[in-house]
Amino acid sequence: MLKKWISILLVGAFMLIGVTGCGKGAEVDADTKTIVYGKAAGPYTVLFEEAIIPILEKEGYQFKCVEFSDLMQSDIALNEGEIDMNVEQHSAYMENFNKEQNGNLAAIIPIPTVPAGLFSSTHKTLEEIMNNAKIAIPNDVSNASRAYAILQKANWIQLDPKVDIANVTQEDITENPYNLQFTEMDSANIPRSLDEFDYAVIPGSVVYSAGIDSDSVLLQEDVAEHLLLQVVVNEKEKDSDWAKAVVNAYQSEEFTKYMEENNKDNFWYIPKK
Repeated sequence: MLKKWISILLVGAFMLIGVTGCGKGAEVDADTKTIVYGKAAGPYTVLFEEAIIPILEKEGYQFKCVEFSDLMQSDIALNEGEIDMNVEQHSAYMENFNKEQNGNLAAIIPIPTVPAGLFSSTHKTLEEIMNNAKIAIPNDVSNASRAYAILQKANWIQLDPKVDIANVTQEDITENPYNLQFTEMDSANIPRSLDEFDYAVIPGSVVYSAGIDSDSVLLQEDVAEHLLLQVVVNEKEKDSDWAKAVVNAYQSEEFTKYMEENNKDNFWYIPKK
């Protein structure tokens, strides 16, 4: 079931969904209740298209999408009002964007999330860890912190307990008994470089976009609240009717039933309502 579900996600992530009309630009039409969303090649947009859009279409909403090669460009467009929403980031990433880009983005509801995990192409277990092992880590602030938290969960390092786990960096490692060697890099490039490292921490969306077998994960993170994926909108739109409709769709019995039928292998971590 899991591999079938992954295949559906991967195919869906690279298809243009005809009913939504993907393109390079779109404008909101308030009279027809059109919602413009940023599309990315990952499981969260696919889930939105396959499960949430059908619910909202029954309420008279229409959809247009704008495709982006990376989340930063999607957030810039969202901040400038070129799109209405996206579903490919957690609150930690959003808050960092707001800080670094003087943004005005707001999270309106946590959504099902695929956990990050520890992977290796050369080792089968965590017990095979050795001195001076090379570890690949995502280089963006929010995903780097979750990576170091996973390594602490593996009992490979110890982090300073006085530092908020959401903000830890390599400098906050207080114990490194294996003398692990860390390389921080773009998370999208980690899968193709996996053979160059002993182990690597990879965010969930990257794992599935890259087609890595999720059964090969050696250790998954405990998804913290600040790492739950979110529906993100421009601050000025967070109380709009359409934003409330999106929230209601994710909280609906129809969506709950959809997830019960399509999450048999715990592919998703589902936040509590």
